[in-house]
Amino acid sequence: MRKVSPFVSSGLPVSLALASCLIAAPLLAQGAPAAAAAPTPTTAPAPAKPPISTSEGYLKAGQAELARLEAEKPNNNKARNVIIFIGDGMGVSTLTAGRIFEGQQLGLDGESYVAQMDLLPHTALVKTYSHDAQVPDSAPTATAIVAGIKTKNGVIGVGPEAIENDCAATAPFKVQSLFGMAEDRGLATGIVSTATITHATPASTYAHTAQRDWEVDANMPAAAKAAGCTDIARQMVEWPHGDGLEVMLGGGRQHFIPATMADPEYADRKGKRADGKDLPASWVAANPKGAYVWNRDSFAAVDAKKTTKLLGLFEPSHMQFEADRTAAGNKEPSLAEMTTKAIAMLSKNQKGYVLMVEAGRIDHAHHGGNARRALQDTVALNAALKAAMESIDLRETLIVVTSDHSHVFTIAGYPERGNPILGVVSAPIGTPTLAMDGKAYTTLGYANGPGAVNAAERPDPSKQDTEALNYRQQSLISMFAETHGGDDVVARAAGPKAHLFKGTIEQNTIFHIMRAALGFK
Repeated sequence: MRKVSPFVSSGLPVSLALASCLIAAPLLAQGAPAAAAAPTPTTAPAPAKPPISTSEGYLKAGQAELARLEAEKPNNNKARNVIIFIGDGMGVSTLTAGRIFEGQQLGLDGESYVAQMDLLPHTALVKTYSHDAQVPDSAPTATAIVAGIKTKNGVIGVGPEAIENDCAATAPFKVQSLFGMAEDRGLATGIVSTATITHATPASTYAHTAQRDWEVDANMPAAAKAAGCTDIARQMVEWPHGDGLEVMLGGGRQHFIPATMADPEYADRKGKRADGKDLPASWVAANPKGAYVWNRDSFAAVDAKKTTKLLGLFEPSHMQFEADRTAAGNKEPSLAEMTTKAIAMLSKNQKGYVLMVEAGRIDHAHHGGNARRALQDTVALNAALKAAMESIDLRETLIVVTSDHSHVFTIAGYPERGNPILGVVSAPIGTPTLAMDGKAYTTLGYANGPGAVNAAERPDPSKQDTEALNYRQQSLISMFAETHGGDDVVARAAGPKAHLFKGTIEQNTIFHIMRAALGFK
């Protein structure tokens, strides 16, 4: 997501975007395989019940983990496939809180719970700064991951020589992504996102633009159009590499249909295209054996064996947060369902495939100061990873899980083990720890954001339902939207060349490892 308001780039007025992109309800409070590599489990083992309680138990557990680490052997096979999972805004604190939250939701010991991402055997810390900023937005970070170069905040698929908002000056500096390289070599490609499919992270796989907000032509200035710039939605369906993307699943339907056309799902909504183009119709005409879907039922009916390509646009703007998707009756496919279908579609190509899966709304929930939704979408990413690992062979598929950037999201205080991760700090549980003002405070918080208290006295969280879906954690500095953080993120990997993820690496090195795994020169 961007360093400025997360709602502007949706193409909606701020008031409408705040409602549709963040939280609809009122907030409750302010604030042929080669030799096999060492096997990797595909399901998270449940921790001991009860958790370890003796010195001997911890020593035995440590020895078991050591044995697992010593047994891991490098896999130097050439990868047939690469799947890159990106948790947008999923910093280390989100990983930790998400793990605890997932375990506690299952009735297990959250602190020792093993999440799906924890099972990937190789790990590196990743520097996330962009070419021109200590703290990046998603456009340059995604470009670094898929194209191997660091660039400026605000631009996608172009080098650091580009000038934001200047179409002509940026045009000579397009950089090719791993996805373009794969298509040109005859591999299949796909992108899956819970954000708009034209948002910065998925767009980095196919687009070249001087402004990440140019998701639709209506968002572009006349000068950019006159200079020959193409909006991101058109770039996706007109992508010139190979035979185009085989799978495109996400939100952003309004960017593909004209302003005169009613949305198929919401009678009071229309498209946003000013040029009158109906891009899904054009895409269907060009791909008669493909399928265009916009809800879960039509998506589920797609037969991957008989369908050559799949375009799914499930919301006018971003897809729903996971918590809202399930509450609304699962009218949209889950991230795991989209991932499974994408793999089934792409696996038909004997040369292999490259797939991106983005949990884009982790970022949006954090921008709204709403930890509950951020953590539930992190759990959904774990479910998608699990689904993928049950569908692939790690001897020939490199799986990478990382984030583009972090957030100013903290886990603080001295809560007792087992304390609800969304609750107030308590030790013992049930006895809130008080701050200097004599009031409780939550374990999770933000350094800035909409949860800041502007009144003379802050509310006491112990008198509020801090685990409610719409609760906003309190923050230090009042801002319309919480900001990204500049700290390192984690990359985890399994499969061919996964052992190269080690130490501390530059973000653009992720691209070079993936390219090396595929044997691209």
